[in-house]
Amino acid sequence: MSAPRAPRGVASAVLETLEFPAALERVAAHAVGPLGAARVRGRTPVADPDMIRAALAQVAELAALLLRDDTVRAEPVPDIAPALELLAVPGSALDGPALAGLGRALAAARIVAADLGRLTAQAPRTAALRAALPARELETRLSQSLDPEGQVLDGASRGVARARRAVREARQRLVQRLEAILGALDPSERAPDAAVTVRGGRYVIPVRGTARAKVGGIVHDESATRSTVFVEPPEAIELGNALREHEAEQQREVLQVLRDLTELLRPARETIAAAWEMCIAFDDLCARARYAVLVNGFAPAVGTGPLEINDGRHPLLISPFVPPLHDVERGNGGAVVPFDLVLAPDECTVLVSGPNTGGKTVLIKAVGLLCLMAQSGIVPPIGPRSTLPVFDGVFADIGDRQSIAASLSTFSAHVAVLRDILERAGSGSLVLLDEIGSGTDPAEGAALAAAVLKTLTRRRAVTLATTHLGALKQLAAETVGIVNASLQFDAETLTPTFRLLKGVPGRSYGLAIARRLGIAGEVLDIAERAVPDRERTLDALLATVEARARELEARERELAAGEQRVRDDAARVDARGEEVAGREREVTARARGLEQAARDQTRAYLLEARKKVEEALGRARAAVDEATAKEARRLLEQALEETETREAADTRETGKGTGETWLSLEELKRRRQEPASAPRRPPAGAGHPTATATTEISLRGLRADEAEGRLVKALDDAVLADLPYLRVIHGKGTGALRQLVHDILSADTRVARFGFAPPNQGGHGVTIVEFTA
Repeated sequence: MSAPRAPRGVASAVLETLEFPAALERVAAHAVGPLGAARVRGRTPVADPDMIRAALAQVAELAALLLRDDTVRAEPVPDIAPALELLAVPGSALDGPALAGLGRALAAARIVAADLGRLTAQAPRTAALRAALPARELETRLSQSLDPEGQVLDGASRGVARARRAVREARQRLVQRLEAILGALDPSERAPDAAVTVRGGRYVIPVRGTARAKVGGIVHDESATRSTVFVEPPEAIELGNALREHEAEQQREVLQVLRDLTELLRPARETIAAAWEMCIAFDDLCARARYAVLVNGFAPAVGTGPLEINDGRHPLLISPFVPPLHDVERGNGGAVVPFDLVLAPDECTVLVSGPNTGGKTVLIKAVGLLCLMAQSGIVPPIGPRSTLPVFDGVFADIGDRQSIAASLSTFSAHVAVLRDILERAGSGSLVLLDEIGSGTDPAEGAALAAAVLKTLTRRRAVTLATTHLGALKQLAAETVGIVNASLQFDAETLTPTFRLLKGVPGRSYGLAIARRLGIAGEVLDIAERAVPDRERTLDALLATVEARARELEARERELAAGEQRVRDDAARVDARGEEVAGREREVTARARGLEQAARDQTRAYLLEARKKVEEALGRARAAVDEATAKEARRLLEQALEETETREAADTRETGKGTGETWLSLEELKRRRQEPASAPRRPPAGAGHPTATATTEISLRGLRADEAEGRLVKALDDAVLADLPYLRVIHGKGTGALRQLVHDILSADTRVARFGFAPPNQGGHGVTIVEFTA
């Protein structure tokens, strides 16, 4: 596969001028690990349309998933590049920390691979990052052999365990011997608070310098005052040598374990490298997706038409810490004002004019930065239905390029940049020129600027230029492909609104601003008389156009507000109609349910009556005398009469809510024997059912069928109890239970609205349900 084609004209100086590294830093802040952040910072624009579309589609897919499930997370991984390089060298051995780093990388890769596997259906482009993993036994072996810092554990091998046990025993014998020697010395011969210590890798005891000859042995160190010496007594030398031998044996066993682990990993080097790369790529992708969610960015169409930016905002003006404000410059309230810039197929050059501090420079830098970010695989802060061409060259002349060291004046420096642009820019280039033609005589500067803009327009280079020169404002009317634009300015308050107006040149407001800032009136009167009549006429015409534009904009806002009110009223009527229809459906469904319940109850009663009749018949047949037989016949006739009467009454009263209940034959007999004047008590269960409602229900741990039944009952109880809301606790988990709850709520017409609880009340693990009035 061939390498992606990089834009030929995006020099590092241009990237710095447009503050592209600072924009990348905003995106990199969303990475979970330093390697993922470094991958974001290393992104550069490419000029391959297919590659750009694929990268942006992948980011948009994951961003859409994050809006539904914010639990998708990348895993940080350590830098194992040096370890992978050493694995490629036959016979090499990695040290403990390097092997521990490989173990952490493998553990993170297994988590990431599992997450990507679960995203196959929801985000197939993201799941395509999943790479094959090495055998799990590698991780198991590393975790059993090394601690998190890379120290070899005793259980790594029998040799290590045996060697370390020998070291401990030898050290214990040596220390005990030294403590015995130290304890046998006279207190005047020992150093204060004397204890066994280590000097030069040997175990020693501190003694007074005067007792050195008495103790003997080897002096390994002495105190700063030389009053205390650290001596290894003769009796301890052999024990110390034995300890050294055991430590050397331990080191050999540890090294053998490290070699064995290295050889175990070496055949899987390529697989490990691919899994590690998967983790870094996923962290890079997650960072770009989270940035897109933060700035509410939409993936643009790439290379399918002329430049079209809707709801564009400068990336560096959007706060990286709070959700974006949909409001490329900051207004008086601190909100970021978006801009729309749409070029027709025959338009190549936009000439932006207007007063200082109006945001012209910020605008052209924003356009360049948005295009560079998109070509780097980052969804920029733009709105839907935007289209960005693929530029294979980006050029910028922004800021004061004066250089005393290079003997360049401001104008000379700008001319040098213009020469370079004219030599290299062509069709497929983006050219950004700030204050073109400034720094010299206005007439000559305007003539040079007009020639440059006409040349770039003939070459079909997309050009954005800013200017204060009045002569250039008429260029758009004389040249096909050049269009005027301005950033709106409030003439009454002399403050910028930062709203882009295409097709209208801007007034500079130089004299008005000077008057507001306190320049003497007589001076300004002289200046106004010195303005050429042509310039004065043009300024008056622009003032009239701006006033008319403001009137039309106000009228448009009024019409839009009226249309919105009409839509709101229609929506309320539709909602009310749907509510009434829903209640009708609910009443019909309940009536059918009651009718069916009555039928079921009637059937059960008849079965019970039939059983009683058969029992009475049996008793009648088995009667031993005439009196008993007569009583049995009387009871039978009475039961049949009551049965027929009750069945007829039930047929009349079904679905009318009379509250009557069915009685058994024994109950009928008992009532017949009661005095006529005794008041009848309603049987148990008579009357209307009562619902016990609660404002909160927890569905955590339930299966889908159990949760559905519990939720529907809770909704019924809440509606019957006229509760204003219901809290449904479903937890975060995989999101399946939450989706089931939302599907049920969406289909229930009694629910006015529902949404997630605030973060301090459960966030995405709790849904708040509000009922219709």
